[in-house]
Amino acid sequence: MFILPANAQATDSAAGGAFQFLPIILVMVIFYFLLIRPQQKRAKQHKQMIEAIRRGDKIVTSGGITGTITKVTENSETVEVEIAKDVKVQIVRSMIADVRSKTQPSK
Repeated sequence: MFILPANAQATDSAAGGAFQFLPIILVMVIFYFLLIRPQQKRAKQHKQMIEAIRRGDKIVTSGGITGTITKVTENSETVEVEIAKDVKVQIVRSMIADVRSKTQPSK
């Protein structure tokens, strides 16, 4: 007679505890699909763009400088960019923000 109400209270609190985590899990799922996944997709596209640059491509750096790539070394972290006539600078590949026009591969 005294045991039955105690057992009923224990089961109600266990079920209520599981439902307390449901909103937190829901918010985490929403953050993943709205924030984390698109950011990973953009990072992957940027990496592919950086790997595909070639001599003659017109680029824009993250600092806003535009120029034409004059030298690309495969295993190097930098590329040589001509920003004005006879003015060439070394730019770190990851600082390339956009490729404006791509050159066609030679046959």
